[in-house]
Amino acid sequence: MSRLAELQRNTRETQIRLALDLDRPPLENRMDTGVPFFDHMLDAAFRHGRLHLVLQAKGDLEIDAHHTLEDTGLALGQALKTALGEKRGLRRFGEATIPLDEALARVVVDLSGRPHLSWRCPFPEATAGGVSCMLYHEFFQSLANAAAITLHVDLLAGEEIHHCLEAIFKAFGRALRQAVARDPEMAPEETPSTKGVLE
Repeated sequence: MSRLAELQRNTRETQIRLALDLDRPPLENRMDTGVPFFDHMLDAAFRHGRLHLVLQAKGDLEIDAHHTLEDTGLALGQALKTALGEKRGLRRFGEATIPLDEALARVVVDLSGRPHLSWRCPFPEATAGGVSCMLYHEFFQSLANAAAITLHVDLLAGEEIHHCLEAIFKAFGRALRQAVARDPEMAPEETPSTKGVLE
């Protein structure tokens, strides 16, 4: 059974189209949000996570990048929730610690059904790629809320902002890949929860 989702999300502030496939390699991934640095981060996450994503977003960048990053997180979270379905037979948890030169980031994912983001990222600079670093927090917050997952994001070391954020996005991709992988020790119809359901 394929685990994919396609959606469109249109508001007065953004128009987003995306296709997410959790079982297809990232050979044809494309990201176009109008924010080149953000595209680069998304590409790093999904290429290293070995997940397929095609994303096009058009936002009110003449104001700033806030709505584009926030709404991309919402759309991606909605797609992830759809693609995961009832989350049967999955590992559920994922963790990755990724270096990029002097930077070191750790991301832990739980497909818990409970939206939560813990963000401990003391960035050395206020902006990256012309965008406030707080907007990357907004992206992950929106994604966690819409997907109903728990995320812990820790920047453990880093002196250059590009390295810091790229390590975070790569760690997110790898952790997500672990979490959505099928667990060979679990029956395909089994839900990885003592409650018997992950909502």
